[in-house]
Order: sequence, then structure tokens, then C-alpha cells
Amino acid sequence: MITRMSTLFLRTLRDDPADAEVPSHKLLVRAGYVRRAAPGVYSWLPLGLRVLRAVENVVREEMNGIGAQEILLPALLPRDPYEATGRWTEYGPALFRLQDRKGADMLLGPTHEELFTLLVKGEYSSYKDLPVTLYQIQTKYRDEERPRAGILRGREFVMKDSYSFDISDAGLAASYQAHRGAYQAIMDRLGVEYVIVAATSGAMGGSASEEFLAISEVGEDTFVRSTDGTYAANVEAVVTPAGTPRSAAGLPAAVVHETGDTPTIATLVEWANGTLGRTIAAADTLKNVLVKVRRPGQDWEVTGIGVPGDREVDFKRLEAAVEPAEVELLTDADFAANPALVRGYIGPGGVKAAGGTYLVDPRVVAGTAWITGADEAGKHVVDLVVGRDFTPDGTIEAAEVRDGDLAPDGTGTLVSAKGIEVGHIFQLGRKYTDAFDVDVLGEDGKPVRVTMGSYGVGVSRLVAVIAEQMHDEKGLRWPREVAPFDVHVVIANKDEGAVTGARALVEQLDAAGIDVLFDDRKASPGVKFKDAELLGVPTVVVVGRGFADGTIEVRDRLTGAVTEVSVADAPAVIAGAVRG
Repeated sequence: MITRMSTLFLRTLRDDPADAEVPSHKLLVRAGYVRRAAPGVYSWLPLGLRVLRAVENVVREEMNGIGAQEILLPALLPRDPYEATGRWTEYGPALFRLQDRKGADMLLGPTHEELFTLLVKGEYSSYKDLPVTLYQIQTKYRDEERPRAGILRGREFVMKDSYSFDISDAGLAASYQAHRGAYQAIMDRLGVEYVIVAATSGAMGGSASEEFLAISEVGEDTFVRSTDGTYAANVEAVVTPAGTPRSAAGLPAAVVHETGDTPTIATLVEWANGTLGRTIAAADTLKNVLVKVRRPGQDWEVTGIGVPGDREVDFKRLEAAVEPAEVELLTDADFAANPALVRGYIGPGGVKAAGGTYLVDPRVVAGTAWITGADEAGKHVVDLVVGRDFTPDGTIEAAEVRDGDLAPDGTGTLVSAKGIEVGHIFQLGRKYTDAFDVDVLGEDGKPVRVTMGSYGVGVSRLVAVIAEQMHDEKGLRWPREVAPFDVHVVIANKDEGAVTGARALVEQLDAAGIDVLFDDRKASPGVKFKDAELLGVPTVVVVGRGFADGTIEVRDRLTGAVTEVSVADAPAVIAGAVRG
């Protein structure tokens, strides 16, 4: 097929859009692949839609390859199924809720576990029907508070979600591994540099959970890998190696000291080193961060988070630890309503006096002694011992994970990096089949509760990820698997012979089944070259001055290699480059 740029619905831009923060956003807009319709909502123009469909096809082929069957469910959904699983509430403000003209509550689907589960329940009733895996490629909706980075983080996006249904945990494990392999094949075919990391299940529920992260400095996900082994995890999923409990026998009694104006860890450490006659580090202090947590359908609850003073609370880890609950820092009004909480001098006792829950980092174990707030302005308590002087209500994974921390599996220390989530696979188990009583008759004639897996790939996000990882200073560089065209032919000479020759070459390539973008515009060669570099088609053919001498130029946009080829050999050489 030949597409002529003189009639293609395309306008390239020389300047970056004002709201663009990352290279993929800048380039996809400048190259005319997408256009912003509203915050977090984008229109796909002809070139962008070609790439999106190509990514879809790769995903579809790999899903079909593991025996999954494609369906398509509605995006406009009733409230009742999501109420049954609790997710109507758990999703919070991220859910697009609306009412029809009769006042019935509806939502725009963020994900479809409920509908898939009900579909299988309605169609299948015997163990002989299973296992089965169903999938769809469909538009999803989430009301992101801060949509950013173009199609990397939008409120409307295209996702492939699939669901496996098995009658045993062993069957679920096999379905999970099949999807894991399919996802690896998808990423490899797309040329995405990625890492598979342990992850949290969040509002999805379930047990085993892994993310596929595209490695990128603009990613919003931080992950860690061990230097001496195979451990890799999203920071939210890192499990802190717990300290060893100790005996409190022989430890000095806890003593409250006047510490003056010492509301920060730094000022407290300075006071301690100048007063206690021993060396004190920030790690010897207990920092207490006050938040409020609201579980679905409940009121806000004051919660104290105790972490070693040399650590900060990582809010993403905290949010993951309490999900599906909401969490916020206490406000001035909250402190005013709880006089037992004295800012800068809060201790475990103050949290309890305020009726709150006190949770600590796993390093804060029985028998360890700490310097922390005494719940009075200008006072701290020294040698407050866990298990002797106070007992936490539990532990929580909320402290920051740092480079150099020990890997949870013992394989060296951790190193962090940034990534973009492009896939997530879950062993859901029976959370949703329990909610809807999905049973089939087993081989012995008795009911068997079906078990599920859930597997998502961000199809539209992958377009941005490829652009993010593959671009250069000149523009986009698409891998052949998803490029909008196989070849971009540019006429760089107004000579009638070159124009005629270019048209003949384009027709020959089209006859050979090669998808051609033909720049037949009456623009200057400089404009055409800049557009060719910006658009990123992997093979660019230039019919220019050399045509009079019987040669044309073939440029590889991915490697930068430039080759002169005879006009007679050009169709075969170009076809060889396209087909590898």
C-alpha cells in the first residue's frame, strides 16, 4: 500500500508542546501521532493509530499462541458486580461513576475481573470446560488525579486484560507461567528493555504478583535489584529483613530528658551527642510520622508510623501497605483535635493517648532501645525499649528502601532504578469466584470452586515506552515490528527524471507487498529530511542528486547507516532490509 504525504492527514511541529515533560510525549505530538483532547485524553491520528494497531497485533498473536481466546466486553458497566466485590468503594475517586437517565449507577470500566467472572459462571458448569483463558483489547478509564507524560499516564487508555480459569492451584500456576512467557515474547518482539519484578497485588487482590517494568529514567516506578543474585522487586513489594528480637534484661531504664528546641532528628542527635556521653546516630532514634487512614466504608483513624530516624517514610510503600485504604498526612486541624500529639515530640504513648494505631518498621523489634518523643514539648525519652516500655500494634512496610540495603533473599545488596509499568500478572486465586460463587462440577460430581489469574498489558502505554526507549535527538525510531510503514521514500530532487524514478520505485515496492510512505510534497529537501527523521520509519530511501548517476540512498533510521544502491538493485535491496 502506498500512502502519499501530500494527502496524509499529518502536520508535524517544530516546537515541543508546552505541557510535554518527557521525550515520548514531545515527539509523539510533534510527529503528528497523537493530539491532546483533554487532560489525560488523547486522539490517535493516522500514524499513531498504525503503531497502536501494530502493538495490538503483537499482543494478540502471543495471546493466541498460548491458547487464549479473544472477546470484547462493554466499557460501560453496571454498579452491582463491583459492589459485590467491594471495588465500587475501594477504587475511590479513581473510578469514573455516572448514572443513566433512570438513575441507575454505572461506571466506566477500569478493569474487568467482575465481568469476566460472571461471564464464565453463566457459560460453564463442568470441570470438562476448564481450563479456559479469555482476553480482550479494550479502552479503560481511570480518573487519574495527575495525568502526565502524554499517553504514559492517561485517564483513557488501551489495555489487554486476560483472565485464566482453572479448577486447581496447579492449573493456575501453569496458566500464570504461560502468560509470563507470552509477556516476555511480547517485550522481546517489541524491542523493549525490561525487567520482571515482584510486586504488590493492591486492589486486585490475590497472591503471586509480578510487574514487567520498562527501564526508563522517566518512569514513576522505582525498583531494586540485588547485586549478587536474581532478586528484583518494585520498592512497594520489598520485604524488610526483620531484626532479631533481644532480651531487655540489663538494659537501663527509660528516662525522660529536657531536650530544648529539638523537633527534628538532626537537632535531637546533636543534643544526644552533647549530653548522653555516648555516640548517637540518627539510626538510634525512632522517628514517628503521623497519618490518618480511612478504610472503605469507615472513618479516618489516626495512625503513627515508627521508623528508624535515619529513614524517611516512603508514601508509595505506605499506600501499598494499607491499600485499599486511603492515607493522608495529619493536618493542622487534626493536630488541634488531638492535643496528645505534640508535633516534633511525638512518642508511641501519644499515639495511643490519641486513640490511634501505632505501627513500626520491621527493624523495630523487641529488646531494641530508642530515643524518641516523650509527648511533651521540648522533651524526649532515652532508652525506650520495645516490649518492655511500649508494644506496637503491628509492623508495616513504609520506610524508604535505599541503595546498599540487604536484599531480602540474601543475594547481596540492593541497587535502585526507574521503570515504567507495562505489564502486571496476578495469581488472583478465588477472590472473585468466591464473591460470585463460581463452582463447576468436579470429576467426582462434587462442586469445585474455580480459581483465577489476571494479566494486563498496557497497549497504548507500550507505544509511548517504545518511543521513550528508541528515540534519538532527531526524532522517533520505530522497530520494524511496529513501525507505521516499512519504508519512507523521499524525493529530494525536482528533476523530472528523479520524480518519475521515485514513483516507479514506490510502485515496485508496493507490488512486492511493502508498505510505503511516499513524500511526494513540493517541500524543500531539508524539510523532508527533518520530517523523515522525526517520523522514525526504520528505512528511509532518498531519491536525490545521485539518481542521475544511477544510484539512490538507503538510510537505516535505527543504526544510522547510509548505503548507496543502484537504481536497478534498489527494490531487491530494500525488500531485503525490510524483511531482514
